[in-house]
Amino acid sequence: MTSADAAPAPAPRTPDDVPGWFWKTDQQVFGWLLDRQSAAGTGGDILELGTYLGRSAILLGSHLRPGETLTVCDLFDSDAPDDDNSAEMAMSYRGSLTRRAFEANYLAFHGRLPTVIQAPTSALADGRIPAGSCRFVHVDASHLYEHVVDDIRVARAALVPDGVIALDDYRAEHTPGVAAAVWEAVFEHGLRPVCLTPDKFYGTWGDAGALGQELCARDWRGEGFRMDQDTIAHHTVHRLAWDEPPAFAPESPRCATPHRSVPRRLALDLLPPIATRALRRVRRHLGR
Repeated sequence: MTSADAAPAPAPRTPDDVPGWFWKTDQQVFGWLLDRQSAAGTGGDILELGTYLGRSAILLGSHLRPGETLTVCDLFDSDAPDDDNSAEMAMSYRGSLTRRAFEANYLAFHGRLPTVIQAPTSALADGRIPAGSCRFVHVDASHLYEHVVDDIRVARAALVPDGVIALDDYRAEHTPGVAAAVWEAVFEHGLRPVCLTPDKFYGTWGDAGALGQELCARDWRGEGFRMDQDTIAHHTVHRLAWDEPPAFAPESPRCATPHRSVPRRLALDLLPPIATRALRRVRRHLGR
């Protein structure tokens, strides 16, 4: 039996059943940003550059309002435009990424498909996406520096003044080209960082301060997230991550292991018993 004759994969029951790298923290940030835009009356379409099998596109599609359009651009199973991009696809995506699989996943949750552009994201540089037409752009396509620079340029042109860009893999060890393009956009081209998660960078060419203040108004810590703050090039940046609950917890505080300093632990572990007993007597005498 060939792959073409194989039975189709079962329809996903939840978006998390769709293969991909779109995790809880970014699911929540996407939803919060899109809901905030709707509440503030910020209108515009949504654009995704690189969609893989649709895990994030499914969420984006659920936040469309009447008259808005979701556009996704991906090569899917087409040939890459250059050797470097082809090698990247062969390493990570070739064999699993098809337009047919994406469409089946998306239609499992929505009644109609988004606008699909099966092409390299460079095809959007011709103005196919109207300037100032998008409120949110997710960039998750090529990891090559030159390509990401162009994708950021497309996103900036497409966004409304207070629109938001989300950039994937901005800090992964295997994607230094993304990091270079993202921080170049910050230091050279006016992109203002707002929030960093373990996987994505969120920024705007609009009012980052107001967006950051509203982000802090939500009780992320109370919902199980870690939230910290940094300053980068005079911009306040929030770091957000899901704090996995421990596999088990002590039944009561009395069960907790007393805290010992590193030197004390080493002494108790390594010294001979007679010396250990002497050390304990001295510490009791000193009241420690």
